[in-house]
Amino acid sequence: MSQPIAKELVIIGGGPAGLTAAIYAQRSLLDAVTLEREAFGGQVILTSEIDNYPGVPHADGYSLTEAMRSQAVDLGAQVEMDVVSSIAHDKSIGRFLVSASGAAYDAASVILAAGAQPRRAGFEGEEQFAGHGVSYCATCDGMFYRNKQVFVIGGGNSAAEEALFLARLASKVTLIVRKDHLRAQTAVVRELERNEKVEIRLMTSVVAVRGNDLLTEIELRDNQTGSTYVETYDEGSFGVFVLVGRVPETELIKDLVELDESGYAITDERMATTVPGLFVAGDARSKPLRQIVTAASDGAIAASAAAAYLGRPIEG
Repeated sequence: MSQPIAKELVIIGGGPAGLTAAIYAQRSLLDAVTLEREAFGGQVILTSEIDNYPGVPHADGYSLTEAMRSQAVDLGAQVEMDVVSSIAHDKSIGRFLVSASGAAYDAASVILAAGAQPRRAGFEGEEQFAGHGVSYCATCDGMFYRNKQVFVIGGGNSAAEEALFLARLASKVTLIVRKDHLRAQTAVVRELERNEKVEIRLMTSVVAVRGNDLLTEIELRDNQTGSTYVETYDEGSFGVFVLVGRVPETELIKDLVELDESGYAITDERMATTVPGLFVAGDARSKPLRQIVTAASDGAIAASAAAAYLGRPIEG
């Protein structure tokens, strides 16, 4: 590979956090590049309708994040499709070597905004109907199932809490738990059991979902007997929420920074890690709420902090 390209800032990830960081980096006239490995917009582009991003009601994920990308490019941001394979930090000179398939970068600072992937449950039809009946975020998509039936897959705190949230909107919530017990906190379990809209099916797994444009049936398995059964509904009258955890994209920095027990990067309020010049924004960092608006906020803060670290604070 040729000589590394010198940059003040390398932003890894082209979702809402990375694209917002690119916009704010341009405001400080930083020599920055944003690298995305798959598609600009990240996981958000799989969402068919978004109604909780302030000022942009009823947007789809692709349109919203494409507007972010276009805004960054119009401001002069350099955005590239490339796969980053490693990040090395030279403590002696305080710089980073970011190696990607198309180029290597000698960077004074780095923002990791690679996000987190929802953990898949692995049933038939899961990928086919993702964003069209199968969802991974109740806060994001719950409003689309107002007065409809939903199935929630998972037995931990996140699944239980999201089931309670969905019960405020849906006509019925069926919590599908593959084991013989819930792993959620006792208080949350009791609240679920008291809720008349919630049905808990233990020792049950989803085998498949099927439909046309939207879902029409769900196949379930009784894990005690091994027998399966199919429930059929009117098209589009139910949805499935997969809440079995997320996998943060922190592999690139796992040997550089402190991660929590789930693998998320630990940062301060300025998105800074314990490595000077290395920041993490968006869903890859440990935080209580993962939404488009919080990812964008993280990106703005990270770029501002990086600019200050480089002695180029953003004005205004």
